[in-house]
Amino acid sequence: MSDPDIPDQPATKSHGRLSIRASLTPRDLMEEPLQVRDAWRAKILTLFPEAFPGVLGLSLTGKALDLGLWSLETVDLRRFGIGKHLNVDDTPAGGGAGMVLRADVLDAALQKASESTPRDRSRWPLLYLSPRGKPFTQAMARRFAAADGLTMLCGRFEGVDQRFLDHHQVEEVSLGDFVLTGGEIAATALIDATVRLLPKVLGNQASTEEESFSDGLLEHPQYTRPALWNDLAIPDVLQSGHHAEIAKWRRARSEEITKARRPDLWQAWLAARKGG
Repeated sequence: MSDPDIPDQPATKSHGRLSIRASLTPRDLMEEPLQVRDAWRAKILTLFPEAFPGVLGLSLTGKALDLGLWSLETVDLRRFGIGKHLNVDDTPAGGGAGMVLRADVLDAALQKASESTPRDRSRWPLLYLSPRGKPFTQAMARRFAAADGLTMLCGRFEGVDQRFLDHHQVEEVSLGDFVLTGGEIAATALIDATVRLLPKVLGNQASTEEESFSDGLLEHPQYTRPALWNDLAIPDVLQSGHHAEIAKWRRARSEEITKARRPDLWQAWLAARKGG
């Protein structure tokens, strides 16, 4: 029996071809999109489900979403709120400013999101977007892309009850050393970085192998036509047709840029080469 205080609307919203459900209404079979078996899935726990898919519905990620190469499902935290006003937060224990997302609310939402997902975290990571988490890297994106999918919690207010994170062994991930008003923007960036690594999304796998961070270095400069612009010319080597020399030039520029702009990456790259 439904709670009269809770609006009669679905707790989740799906995007992409994998969200299709059986219907008693006849449909034109020519217009019925086909489901892609074992497609990668993202589930997002958020107070703002309307923020998705956002830019993820555009360009290559949007096309891949429409083709069913991946799917996106949002779970509205407000649906699991407590009491007449569906409260999802409360004051911090011990005092302090702001509000904290409740563990019981988050647990109920996660139970909904966990339906039909593997319990093995290597196959289905559970993430919390947090500035105190481990920095998000290209290596992480590759790990997430190799999984069946993932579930992400978008934080709000002053944070999340630590008991929820500890009980469910949630992996905390940070987009950088700055603070956002919520995790939705960070979740969008993480999904974009991950989805583009899925098979058939970019169409040219070489693109992901040659870009920044793929081999531990920042990407080399890129140029295109016209050959001369504002008295600035494309480097001669890039127009030489000598592929070995072009590769050598690009590697040298990548090393120079990484050393100058990201000393941390440069030292890690040198250590990896030495260790190898």
